[in-house]
Amino acid sequence: MPARLAIATIPPTPMRLPAPLEGLRRLAYNLYWTWHPEVRALFARVDKQAWQRHRNPVPLLALQRDWSELLDDPSFMVEYRTQIERFDAYMADPQGPWHDRREAGDPDGPIAYFCAEFGLHESLGTYSGGLGVLAGDHCKAASDMAMPFVAVGLFYRHGYFRQTIDADGHQEHAYPDYDPGHLPLRRVADEDGEPLTVPVELPGRQVRVGAWLADVGRVPLLLLDTDLPENADEDRPITHILYVRGRDMRLHQELVLGVGGVRALRALAIQPAAWHLNEGHSAFMLVEQTRELVAQGLSLEDSLERVRSGSVFTIHTPVSAGNERFDGDLVRRVAGPVTAGSGLDMERLLELGRGVDSDASQFDMTAFSLRLTSRANAVSKLHAETAQQTWAPLIDTPILGITNGVHAPTWLGQPMRDLYTSLGGDVDRLSAVTSEDRFWERLDGITDPHLWRAHRRQKMELAYFARGRLRAQFARHGESPTVLAELDRALDPDILTIGFARRFATYKRAALLFADEERLARLLDDQARPVQIVFAGKAHPADRPGQRVIQDIFTRSRSARFSGRIFVIEDYGIRVARYLVQGVDVWLNNPRRPLEASGTSGMKAAMNGLINCSVLDGWWDEGYTGDNGWAIGGRHVGADEAAQDWTDAQDLYRLLEEEVVPLYYDRGPDGLPHGWLALMRRSMSSTLWRFGTTRMLEEYLDQLYLPASRAERSEQEPRLAVLAD
Repeated sequence: MPARLAIATIPPTPMRLPAPLEGLRRLAYNLYWTWHPEVRALFARVDKQAWQRHRNPVPLLALQRDWSELLDDPSFMVEYRTQIERFDAYMADPQGPWHDRREAGDPDGPIAYFCAEFGLHESLGTYSGGLGVLAGDHCKAASDMAMPFVAVGLFYRHGYFRQTIDADGHQEHAYPDYDPGHLPLRRVADEDGEPLTVPVELPGRQVRVGAWLADVGRVPLLLLDTDLPENADEDRPITHILYVRGRDMRLHQELVLGVGGVRALRALAIQPAAWHLNEGHSAFMLVEQTRELVAQGLSLEDSLERVRSGSVFTIHTPVSAGNERFDGDLVRRVAGPVTAGSGLDMERLLELGRGVDSDASQFDMTAFSLRLTSRANAVSKLHAETAQQTWAPLIDTPILGITNGVHAPTWLGQPMRDLYTSLGGDVDRLSAVTSEDRFWERLDGITDPHLWRAHRRQKMELAYFARGRLRAQFARHGESPTVLAELDRALDPDILTIGFARRFATYKRAALLFADEERLARLLDDQARPVQIVFAGKAHPADRPGQRVIQDIFTRSRSARFSGRIFVIEDYGIRVARYLVQGVDVWLNNPRRPLEASGTSGMKAAMNGLINCSVLDGWWDEGYTGDNGWAIGGRHVGADEAAQDWTDAQDLYRLLEEEVVPLYYDRGPDGLPHGWLALMRRSMSSTLWRFGTTRMLEEYLDQLYLPASRAERSEQEPRLAVLAD
């Protein structure tokens, strides 16, 4: 396996650290700390208030302070040395556990992983939701497993929008300013030590694209940036906003990602063994590779075949809005300059981008990616079936089903981490263990009191976090001190708590619980067995129907009937998600089957002992075993959406009334819900491996990466010889 990639960078603004603590700089500029809580705890000891304010070590260490107290603290210095030694050993390991199992089949270069968003931590606003969080988990797991890997995305200086909800329930949008100088990023340098830039041709001009390096453990992530002084004012905002509304600007972004990403790797002399498009947003990387080969003298068809052989593609949604299409004339105008003069026929490319409807006026990014990659996968077994049905007219090989997984070290709460550790599980290296380790099968070794204590601790952490968020929100709405004081009792940890948090697209049916308000009110207000529900989620600024769902639920939550039992937490993101997937009792998910491609929040919840109650869609269609949670409805989908909604709502009410609530409140003489705790164990043991990133990356390697890498080598060697002649 190749050594870990070394990418030169411009030194960041100096931190005034004493020599004995210089290692803090290395820790701060590697996102390793995002999945190692002991490192975050170390930074919190440096300055608790600054850590709580930033949750990011770079601005914390930039503050001027007297270090003498920490230098004289033996406990701090021992912990500092311990964490530095662990980090340095992790980074210095040239092989790691992955290599031990894959030595014979390792690619001879890194996998180049392109994605429009990366969700690594709440302080780095380069994500909007599930796609980005999955990409972040993918990178972290690749690092833990010592996979040869390099990732490419965009640096959004204004990120995705921050959500607030006004007193009438309207979603409001604010775009923050992310200063790269205050983030764990360093500007990538060229061979002369100057800031690296690569050109991307646009109509009548070139835009220069710079790159920032985010080290994700052993994995380098390049974030491309057009907000550079050498660019025209109108081009600098190209990379400002994730999922910008304007179609013209969105196409510019995707051109920069695909073309600029390939050129940045070439400028850094990085030769990927295979290329992975995570969703179709980066499809222009296929165009750029084809352009390179045509410029070298290969025929267009040979170039297309060569690119196809070394590239793989992941589809993430069956929903049409998630499979991007652009007007063909817009593509001709914006992307034409990239191919001009290269011998690459733009009309042939547009033909390859025709969708299943054969509309010649539209360029379908998913269709183009499918035609120009050798293997494609959907993100669950059920999604593979629906994707195959949708895209079969365009492809001659089946779409594989590689179900998503989650990076457990990132998402486990500390109390649950401690329980896993007590079983002999190395949680920090959970993504590096094999299925043969199987320590999750020893969960019966955790006693009911210990499991309940850990879970209740995480419920309390959620309650305190949510109360603070709700108090700030309601104070902004002008609520009275009496109302604000009542929030001290919000989300009582003794009450059965249901969580629903995700993007508020209408097909996800966030309001399904309100189909019968009388029945819901009786369920929530049962004095002997009360229930409370917490909602969180965003709707895209252009998604008016989704925003109306948020308004409807918020308005109901503030009504006399539901106030104090239903809560809406604004600005759903990684931080809010961590508290929710660790701290509710039941994780509710009720999309219209089969529109949920996979979903990963339920996996995170299950690993924390939460119990899923979900429609048999996405991952839960294969994850549900009959004894690890509840299934809403069945696998039959009626043609009448309204009738299906009503049927599913009735089954959800039945499950809550007859199974979920009674089981939770069925207590033994010791006051513990032993039946519930048994179900928690089953929820944990049935997901920890099956829906973890280790299993996921093993399947990517075997089914996508290694075949593409071998094909790339077999295609490359004879053609390079011909070119040499």
